[in-house]
Amino acid sequence: MKKIRSAPETGLILSMLIFGTIGIFRKYIDLPSGFIAFARGLVGSIFLVLLLTLRKQKRKTIEKKKLLPLFVSGIFLGFNWILLFEAYRYTSVAAATLAYYMAPVIIIFAAAFLFREKLTLQKILCSAAALIGMALVSGIFDAGFSGSKELIGIGFGLAAAVLYASVVLMNKKLGDIPAYEKTILQLASAAVVILPYSLFTENISAASFDLGQIGMLVLVGILHTGIAYALYFGSLEKVSAQNAAILSYIDPISAVLLSAFFLGEAMGTMQIIGAVLVLGASILIDNPIKKRK
Repeated sequence: MKKIRSAPETGLILSMLIFGTIGIFRKYIDLPSGFIAFARGLVGSIFLVLLLTLRKQKRKTIEKKKLLPLFVSGIFLGFNWILLFEAYRYTSVAAATLAYYMAPVIIIFAAAFLFREKLTLQKILCSAAALIGMALVSGIFDAGFSGSKELIGIGFGLAAAVLYASVVLMNKKLGDIPAYEKTILQLASAAVVILPYSLFTENISAASFDLGQIGMLVLVGILHTGIAYALYFGSLEKVSAQNAAILSYIDPISAVLLSAFFLGEAMGTMQIIGAVLVLGASILIDNPIKKRK
């Protein structure tokens, strides 16, 4: 009998699908990337605080010993966004994406040592299929890269991948913490880190802040940050780190499919094959293949 996805896995998949749409919204926000990242953390955390207040939901306390690790993971999240933006500056989106999505591979093998999660042959094969699929989707084989500038970009992408993997593993290690409270602290920490970066590296005063831009910015902060990260962090402690890693590939694949549909960005044969590989790996990762007797 086919295994039915658990509620946490469904929440994780939903968060990945939401993350996958952010590129479409980004196309219509003509503001510096660092400022958008700062707004995501700020608006997302404020939204969740207001949501808890309006629902008159009793706020759960977090153990003091877990506050510092949560704050650190929030800082990692902020630097993760920053490093990814820097990767896009130095190299192609394809190369940066491929480097960044080494993170799930790091998580899968790190979880085997940190949490004693069983590393089965099926998970190894699914990991390989997802990585190959992501490489095909990214277009790296068509675009390629050369020169020191591109290598710097790849380095930024890999550094972002390490931080992303660290955020996932730290959240897994911290165990059962109320999803909203955890997300609020992490998003606020990310905003605190990104603000000085944005102020010192970007000319925010020259940006155009019309009602349309502000509206899109608020939407990205609420939907793609507050709601999506609440679903994401709320699901992590109930899903194995290895499964979460493979399911995270749904984000870039959905981004490619949606951009092809809504923005008219063409998909080649290799990208379609890559998408099938990633989606297939995501389906098979938690559905054991039974041998015929």
